[in-house]
Amino acid sequence: MKRSIAIFLVAILGILLISTLYPEISNAQTLAWGSSGEEVRLAQSRLKQWGYLDGNVDGIFGQSTYNAVIKFQKLNGLTADGVIGPQTRNALGMPSKSTQPTTSVSRGVSRSDDIGLLARAIHAETKGEPYLGQVAVGAVMLNRVRHPSFPNTLAGVIYQPCAFEPVKSGAINVAPNDSAYNAARDALNGWDPTGGAIYFWNPSTATSSWIWTRKVTLTIGRHVFAH
Repeated sequence: MKRSIAIFLVAILGILLISTLYPEISNAQTLAWGSSGEEVRLAQSRLKQWGYLDGNVDGIFGQSTYNAVIKFQKLNGLTADGVIGPQTRNALGMPSKSTQPTTSVSRGVSRSDDIGLLARAIHAETKGEPYLGQVAVGAVMLNRVRHPSFPNTLAGVIYQPCAFEPVKSGAINVAPNDSAYNAARDALNGWDPTGGAIYFWNPSTATSSWIWTRKVTLTIGRHVFAH
C-alpha cells in the first residue's frame, strides 16, 4: 500500500513539474515526448516529407521525433524546446483543434489557418516594397503550392528548408501589418500580378548563380519574378 501511494505521489509530482515547465502541454493542441495518435503521425509525416525526421512515421512521439522537432525549430526561427506547441503547429501546417471548420479556396489552402502565415511571410519578404509587390510575393508562394516541384501545402512551401531567408532568421515570426494582411487576402482571392511565377528574388542581394537560370518575366519594386 505504501509503495502504491509513493508511486502515485511521484506521478502527481511529475505532472505538476511538466505543467510548470510546459504549461501548454495540458492543452490538447500540444504534443510532446510520450504523446501518441494521429496528431503525432501527422506531425511526423510533415517532418519526414521535409527531411527533418530520420525515424518512422508511427504515431509515437519518441527520441527521433523529438530530435526532428528540435531541428525543425532551430532552422525555422522557433523556440527549440522539442514541444509542438501553437507556433510549431502553425509552422507545420497543423490546424488548431479549437478552430471551426473552414472552407478551402482553389489554391488548396485554408483561409483561417493560412492567411496569418501568408501575411507574416509577405511582411518579412517585402519590407519597403509597393503593395503590388506584396501581392506578387504572396502569389508566388501560392503558385508553389500547386506546382509539382514544391510541397502541396502553404506551410510546406514557406517552411521548406532554405526556401526563404526570413524563415531561417526568424523574421517570419514578426507580427504583420495591415498591408501584408490585405495582400495575403488578395493573393488568396486569386490576384496574381506575376502571371504564374514560382520564383522571386532581389538582384542586388541574390548570391545564387542557379537562380539566374530561371526565366525572368517581370520586375516589381526591387524584386524580379520568374518561372
